[in-house]
Amino acid sequence: MEMEKRISLELRNKTPAEVAELVVDNCRSSDGEVEGLSDDYKELEFLSMVNVGLTSLAKLPSLPKLLKLEISDNMIVGGLDQLSEKCPNLTYLNLSGNKIKELSTVKPLKNLKNLKSLDLYSCEITTLEDYRESVFELLPQVNFLDGYDHEDNEVPDSEADDDDNEGLDSEADDDDEHTAGPTRDGDDDEDDEGSEGEEVGLSYLMKDGIQDEEDDDDYVEEEEEEDGVGVQGEKRKRDAEDEGDDSDGDDD
Repeated sequence: MEMEKRISLELRNKTPAEVAELVVDNCRSSDGEVEGLSDDYKELEFLSMVNVGLTSLAKLPSLPKLLKLEISDNMIVGGLDQLSEKCPNLTYLNLSGNKIKELSTVKPLKNLKNLKSLDLYSCEITTLEDYRESVFELLPQVNFLDGYDHEDNEVPDSEADDDDNEGLDSEADDDDEHTAGPTRDGDDDEDDEGSEGEEVGLSYLMKDGIQDEEDDDDYVEEEEEEDGVGVQGEKRKRDAEDEGDDSDGDDD
């Protein structure tokens, strides 16, 4: 896709003056120049044009609020003096993967007074002897070159992010411990109460079972007693009848 068309699509119904961030990576510049951008992008703070076929920055518009510029993996060989004129407030510049060979090519960047971080990965300039020392000497305002400072310490933003994440993790762990402590005790209490309840329940059921068995025994005994009374009644009745028969015999 052509760069100009891609930029139009990235506007997403906004006016150029409303855009603060613009990413048009992997589109294509028809003549190696910046296309589709104008001075109307006066609020732009972040611009990324990675791998778009740029060979020159001559047509880069004035972007007074631009702080970060990503133009890696292009074919830029020079003309970096345009940046101090068009983007005077740049703090971060990524030129990795371009055709930059000599220290003299990056010398104009000393006019970017706010430039703190510069990336030149995969540029031929990185093969020069004492490359890092030479660039830091040439550009004293730059604190980080290819992600590391003069003493080979990594960019602190990454470390700060890691520290913040670790801090959040530690806080989360502490919160989990604080939350887990009382909850666990509560669970133990509930478990104990549950166990006691189960023991009481079992005792109650066993007691009921014993009582039921006793009641059943009583019921059987009562039935047996009633049966015994019935038998005795019948015996008495038969004895009475026999006595009556004997009396009749005597009368006769």
